[in-house]
Amino acid sequence: MTLPPGYVPLTVADGIRASMQRGPGRLALREGERTLTYAQLVERIDRVANAVAAGLSLRPGEHAALMAPNCLEFVEVVCGSAAAGVAAATVSPRSTLAEVEEICNDSEARLLIVHPGLEELARSAALTTVEEIIVLGDQYEHWLAQASTRPPSIRVDEWDILCIPYTSGTTGRPKGVMLPHRSRAWTFFAMAVEFGCFGPDRRALTVTPLSYGAGFSFAVAPLFFGGSTTLLPRFEPDLALATVEQHAITSTFMVPTQFSALFALGERELARYDSSSLRTIVSMAAPLAQTAKERIVARFGEGLLFEAYGSTEGGWISAIRPADQLRKQQSVGHPLPCTNVRLVGEDGDPLPPGDIGELHVHSPFMFAGYWNRPAETADAFRDGWYVTGDLARQDDEGFLYLVDRRNDLIISGGVNVFPREVEEVLLRHEAVAEAAVFGIPDTHWGEAVHATVALHAGMHASEQELLDFCSVKLAGSKRPKTVDLTERLPRNAAGKISRRELREPYWAGFERRVH
Repeated sequence: MTLPPGYVPLTVADGIRASMQRGPGRLALREGERTLTYAQLVERIDRVANAVAAGLSLRPGEHAALMAPNCLEFVEVVCGSAAAGVAAATVSPRSTLAEVEEICNDSEARLLIVHPGLEELARSAALTTVEEIIVLGDQYEHWLAQASTRPPSIRVDEWDILCIPYTSGTTGRPKGVMLPHRSRAWTFFAMAVEFGCFGPDRRALTVTPLSYGAGFSFAVAPLFFGGSTTLLPRFEPDLALATVEQHAITSTFMVPTQFSALFALGERELARYDSSSLRTIVSMAAPLAQTAKERIVARFGEGLLFEAYGSTEGGWISAIRPADQLRKQQSVGHPLPCTNVRLVGEDGDPLPPGDIGELHVHSPFMFAGYWNRPAETADAFRDGWYVTGDLARQDDEGFLYLVDRRNDLIISGGVNVFPREVEEVLLRHEAVAEAAVFGIPDTHWGEAVHATVALHAGMHASEQELLDFCSVKLAGSKRPKTVDLTERLPRNAAGKISRRELREPYWAGFERRVH
């Protein structure tokens, strides 16, 4: 295909640069008392790009890594390195030493940029490809000061990779999800259309981690349309509400656990804050209970709440709008604009409305595959459709309802936890013969990680000992909250451990809906 003269690829840094023309002095980002105007943000993005390319000689197609909580630098590092053709692997600031090593080494990152609070962890890691570690603060600012402010001359295509967030795979090893510029840019436009919360007069609050796909999208989408984003390094319910009032926030994105923390403050404390500026509230990453929806609507008003469904790989897939929250209970809504879905049976043929089948998605918002995992990338697609792994049904109005998953993914507090990863850790304990990990109901986290363990004959380990064993090897979100000891684990006809049989007694009387 011959590209037309003047063709400009759709990249994230250029989208922010275009917004600067609405007003270079307008506020783009805020974190506490620190702010960046559009002109300042674009200049720093250009400095990062030139520092990566000219200062460190990273070439297009190579990778960096970033480990930091939400901060101004997070946006400029991801967007700036990508403007040099270098995708950043985003490492959760809650990662353990083993996870830092796994992600940095797997991504083949040559550069690691790290928050000062995480420097000791980064420097103690056995990193095989990282050539330089740069710490945010004085070292980072000195590094930027040496770089040119000219827009980088490197050609970046819209299909090039913007960033690589990592998600745990079914084998227990983290997988790098390659997100192209084109995917993210189109995602921003779809979010603007669906949620109606992005524009030059809109002010977003981001309280979810930027190291995850949805958190990053919600923080950067406003910058595509001339609005502003306020970042909180960590979620504190009182601070979030105070920030909404202080800066007249118009939109925010939270996971169900955060809403639970808000309401745990009590009505008297909630009433202290003025949230009347809010126009849009988005929930995603875990099921939002119907009772929680009703409380959100009662507290913040009608016409504000959207619940979205998606994944790092599949992007934002569907959303249920405010008008349908109470009418279509337990639905995840209609597919987003430009998103096609199909439900297929065991034979691979499409199913009619009402039948339960595997949900496949085809949209411009999807990932470009798993980094260096061709076989797993191939397994994620069928005839060009992304295989979500969810079982779902669709009613005669086109609303989607998730029924179950083909895997046993646990979503605890909005964080994906794969049982196999936790089981692998438990099996390293000398007394553990078998382990099965699954989610059980939890009023705060949605699901809590639970383990049922069988010990080797003649060996002993207490529940607390096993919990402590996991605590030094797993991030907090992945650690089992409870452990049961049993003589043997149930197996299905194929000889595999049956998590479903173990899980069912805990969910009796509860509706388990996993996103």
